[in-house]
Order: sequence, then structure tokens, then C-alpha cells
Amino acid sequence: MSTIKAKELSKIGYTNDQARSLVINIISKHFKHHSKEDLVTMLIDIKARPQAYLTDEVTGKIAATFLDINVEKPFEVYGLSPEPAPLAIVGGKEIEGTAKRQMENALSLPITVQGALMPDAHTGYGIPIGSVLAVSDAVIPFGVGVDIGCRMALSITNESDSFLRRYSHQLKVALKEHTHFGMEGGLDLPQEHAILDHPDFQSTELLRKLQGKAARQLGSSGSGNHFVEFGEIELFDGNPLNLLPGKYLALLSHSGSRGLGTNIAQHYTKIAMDTCKLPSEVQQLAWLNLDSQAGQEYWLSMNLAGEYAKACHDRIHANLLKALGLEALAIVENHHNFAWKDRLMDGREVVVHRKGATPAHAGELGIIPGSMTTPAYLVEGKGGDRTLHSASHGAGRAMSRKRAKESMTVSGLRKMLSDAGVTLIGGSVEENPLAYKDIERVMDAQDELVTVWGRFLPKIVRMNKE
Repeated sequence: MSTIKAKELSKIGYTNDQARSLVINIISKHFKHHSKEDLVTMLIDIKARPQAYLTDEVTGKIAATFLDINVEKPFEVYGLSPEPAPLAIVGGKEIEGTAKRQMENALSLPITVQGALMPDAHTGYGIPIGSVLAVSDAVIPFGVGVDIGCRMALSITNESDSFLRRYSHQLKVALKEHTHFGMEGGLDLPQEHAILDHPDFQSTELLRKLQGKAARQLGSSGSGNHFVEFGEIELFDGNPLNLLPGKYLALLSHSGSRGLGTNIAQHYTKIAMDTCKLPSEVQQLAWLNLDSQAGQEYWLSMNLAGEYAKACHDRIHANLLKALGLEALAIVENHHNFAWKDRLMDGREVVVHRKGATPAHAGELGIIPGSMTTPAYLVEGKGGDRTLHSASHGAGRAMSRKRAKESMTVSGLRKMLSDAGVTLIGGSVEENPLAYKDIERVMDAQDELVTVWGRFLPKIVRMNKE
């Protein structure tokens, strides 16, 4: 099988990142049995005479990169498949009917190969939160969502749980001074991280425009259910972190890629919906073909947003641990709003979208949180092709934010927090514990998916004040 590397493409005049990615993708798909010499000759000729190749369905896409035009049709119209793709449902009793029906629509997309619903699943926009969708040769921006790379990060420190009692005041002060929540703004002190110099920021006009905002928001968190909290984690005997069993002080955070991810999602969802026309009930699930220019750009941008989300957690944890003189013995982290290339058991390559689901390949570590007064769990995946190697990303909402706000008073929330021994900084009744499903039932329902190695109890929680 012939392959050609990006450096080799640069030598023959293919200097644009997207063009190189497009060429590599097309060659692996359509020209894998050609010799490298023939491929190089063809690519040089395409660059020299792009007009001569424009009418070709495959090489015309490469030629278009040298003419600054789009040879793809303005849009394609698709119907739904009469037979939905196979679906695995875990903990079905915990999942509302509207979420199941919403998932059935996603399974009827002509590109869908397989799907799964996690026990925390509930109705979302376009696709359920807590769903997993495998598709062929395409990516669905709305299947990833607007908070690209939303993730969990856990630092287990070198102090025991007694640190929480002895230094509770210092922990509260640190959370107030070294975190920032909300849609706008960032930390008072500029944050440094290698992500800000990532060359992919120069790959598209959109990313160039967003680089400054990304720098300002680095190390901050959004609103809604995003949080940073200190608590105690009990690690069990034989845990894969190779730490002694017992109780440790730990720091847990939940947030995503801030304005960077939101702008990327909005930009490419619009392109997808303009070029991929679907029935109204699934129009938000319009996709971008991976061998298209827009598909390549989104894939690059999505991965950059994922790296940026990780960088935000890196800064949150580094700032807080440094302020308190703490060290991390172990760090566990995972995305739960993202798309990955993966292979099914039969060898087919697919793009797996996890919209509010935790990757759980065999041996893969992750964190599944409950609510501000209930446990989070350190887990290790067991794998499983049936469920696309996934687990829940949390307890899952039992109420909408509107209903949660109407059914809980501020005084009622304060009593719940007091009874649980939890201090809340910021926060709102919309995120009260009763707005979420029972995390214990959710964990019991996915015993086949993960092994539990630790139990984290939140004690000092910082959230956005709505």
C-alpha cells in the first residue's frame, strides 16, 4: 500500500495544512495501490494544471485547493434510512422515552453504523445527552456539541483527607482567587501554556481570529454544570494508579473549550446544515464528509479545541495546587464531548461521537461525577463493541433547568448542602442535587462497562453564580 507523507507533499508545493490532509485522506482511500512515483507525478500535474482535473469527482477536490474554489455541489439532499442502525441501551429504565425516540432519528441517518445510549441519557438538542453514535467517513458537528472537549480532570494530592478539615479556609480562598466562571472574561493574571503557540491556530481564518480570546479565557470555566471542587477520594485496594488504598485530598474539575469550542461548533454546524439537507427533525445532525475541505477544517479545529480544553484544566489544577503547596500523585482526565476515529470488532473504521459519554476502552481510566452533594467515581473501562467502548459521563439530568429552578428554593438547597457537609461558592438552584438522577443507580446499571476503583466526595464546590 503506497503512502505519502506531509513532508513529501511540502516538497512538491503542497504547503497548506488542509490541502495536505485532504491529499493524504484521498490517497489512502482511492489510490492505495498506486506507486509513490505515480502519485507524485499526478500531484505535481494537478498543481500545475488544476483546471484540467476539476471535473473529476476525486482529484477535482485536490485541484480546487489551488484555485480557491469549491467544486463540490452547493448541497446534497438525503433522506432517512427505513431501517435504523443497531442500538445498545444500557439502563433503559433510567432513560426517558423522548431521548430514545430522538436516538432512533439519529440511527436512521444514512451514514450511521451503530449507536448506544448510556444510563444517564436524557433529551438534548439534536441528539440525546449520554449518547454514542458511530458513523462512516463523516463527522457531525452537532453530534459533538457546542462545548467541544468538555471534560473531567482529577488530581489526587499528596495530602490525606484530614487536610480538608485543617485548611478549609485556605481551600475556599484558593478557589475564589484562582478560578473564574461565566461566559466572558478570564483570570486576572495572564496564563501561560504551550497550547497558545499551537501552529493550528494559523490554519484557518476562524482559528486566527479566536486565538486572542482563547488566550484571555485560558484556565477559566463556563457556566451551567461546570465546577471546580475539593473533596476526599477513597482509593480501593489494587487500583491501577498503584497508590496505597485509603483517603486522599483530591481536586476535581469539569469544563470545556470555552468560546473557542462554541465558535467552532457554530461555524461548522452552519456549513454542514447549508451543504447537507436532511428532514427537519434531524437537520441539526447534518454532517461534513471527512474528505471535504470543511470536514478537514472541522476535524483539525475540533482537535485543537480538545487540546485547549485540556490546557484549561492544566492551568486550573496547577494554579490551585501551587497556591496551596500541594503536589499531584496522580492525574486522571477524559473528554466526554468529542469525536474519535475508532474500529469496530469487524475491522471497519468509524467516527465515534460521544455526546456526554465517557470513553471506556479496556483499561482506559475516567471519572463519572454525580452532583454537588453526591459521589463521583474513578473508573476503568472494560471495553465492549456493543456499547462502542463507552460509559456514562455523569448521573444525567432528571429535570430541566427551568423545572429545577421552579422546584427548589435557595433555603432548601442550603439545607441539602449543610446536611451533606458541602460548602458551595456560587452555584444556583438549577444545579441542585434533585435535578440529577441517582448516581448509584446509574453506576449499578453500567457494571458491565466499568470497574470502580475510587469514590470521590465533594466538600468545597465552586460554580458559576447564575
